[in-house]
Amino acid sequence: MIKRLSHLANFARNEDGSFMVETAIVLPVLVMMALGGYEASQIISRENELQIAVAEAAAVVLASIPEDQDDLDEIELIIEASTGLPEGKVRLLKKYRCDATAALVDSTSSCATGAVISEFIHLNVWDEYTPVWTSFGIGEKVTYDIRRRIQIS
Repeated sequence: MIKRLSHLANFARNEDGSFMVETAIVLPVLVMMALGGYEASQIISRENELQIAVAEAAAVVLASIPEDQDDLDEIELIIEASTGLPEGKVRLLKKYRCDATAALVDSTSSCATGAVISEFIHLNVWDEYTPVWTSFGIGEKVTYDIRRRIQIS
């Protein structure tokens, strides 16, 4: 009986293979943490790129105030080129405010005669990013929707 207990004690002191067991437990956690950090940085980076593009667009709008829809379409193309967005992910619309009302309208004809009319450009940029962890069934794609209102008069 004592001989069997001594074998048990020897077995407890044997550390062969403990490295493999520890690695098998810790490695997946480390890989997921690294992958998550990378994906989080990609999400934040894209958000920052789009915010910078919208700020550039606001500067372009203020530097050369668009007169008609053709000018707005040209600015949309500039924004799409600077962000790498596919066509149709940027929208610029002219809006108007009558007097001091909170609501914006699409046409000056909606305002009363003699009203003070303020002119705005409504800028909207949207995009999607699909992190790699969605392929493991975790989370879902990230949708960006950035809006700015630029007063031009």
